Amino acid sequence: MKELIYIRFFFVLLLAVLSNQAMAQRFGEAPALLQPSGTQWFQNQYLANPAMAGIDTGLHVNAAYRSQLGGMEGAPKTAFFTADGAILNRVGAGINVFNDRAGLINRTRVGLTYAYHLPVGARGQRLHFGLSAAVNVQRLNYAHVDGDMEDPSLSAFNRRDDYFEIEYGMAYTGGPWTFQASLPNIRTVFSGKELGVNGGTIFFTAASYRFDLDGAIHRIEPKVAYRGVKGYDNIIDAGVQVSFLDDVVSVMGMYHSSKSVTCGLGLNIMKTVRIQALYNTQTGGVQNNMDGAFEVGATVNLFRQK
Repeated sequence: MKELIYIRFFFVLLLAVLSNQAMAQRFGEAPALLQPSGTQWFQNQYLANPAMAGIDTGLHVNAAYRSQLGGMEGAPKTAFFTADGAILNRVGAGINVFNDRAGLINRTRVGLTYAYHLPVGARGQRLHFGLSAAVNVQRLNYAHVDGDMEDPSLSAFNRRDDYFEIEYGMAYTGGPWTFQASLPNIRTVFSGKELGVNGGTIFFTAASYRFDLDGAIHRIEPKVAYRGVKGYDNIIDAGVQVSFLDDVVSVMGMYHSSKSVTCGLGLNIMKTVRIQALYNTQTGGVQNNMDGAFEVGATVNLFRQK
């Protein structure tokens, strides 16, 4: 009965988050992409939700790099870096860095995260809350300008003020269940200033269930997510990750209602270093010369308690 109460409490909070959806679609977004990092689905959930920072013991260092395929000059190249861990009893902290280069535009986001993990049951159930403060910098790369270098619009773009944002997230974990939700930029909801670009995440929600098994198949974890994206229809993401041989090897796949697919192959080395290679097909209805995107992510887990 208590577990049902905690789950209901989480969904009350979730409804409060989603009640801001209409306002957020008008006002705010974070500089995330229509196709977020494929590592955020299973390998590094902190990328999508600050409440996941320091959710377990040890220090977790993650890096990922994605490049659009097709060989087109100025094609997007994106790098992600995070580090998070538990620093005090019930308290986690993290840092996340995002850099995206596409044509002339270079965007960088640096955020710091505070998370609190509240025990709510005798069987390890917990509520998680996270808050990130981040600064965004957008600049034009003059080296790639093919035109009038004296054009005042170029210098005007680079003179724009950097802007700050606040990201809020929450989650419930209990046994095999994980429910989570986040608002990537609650500051703009109140300020009314639209500082990002189309394709930014407005809200993110997800639910997953973990099946632990004995045998060659070690774990099966299906996951469903629902996210709002500025300038586009909301997206449903559904998929599964399957781990083999005591989590040494894993495969994952996610179908997105934007008519794209993310698939990946992972390798876990001595339960300390996890490497994952991913491929994301081109979003349906988007016509360009790209053939999708390839991404590689690496995670190093240090000082974990067994």
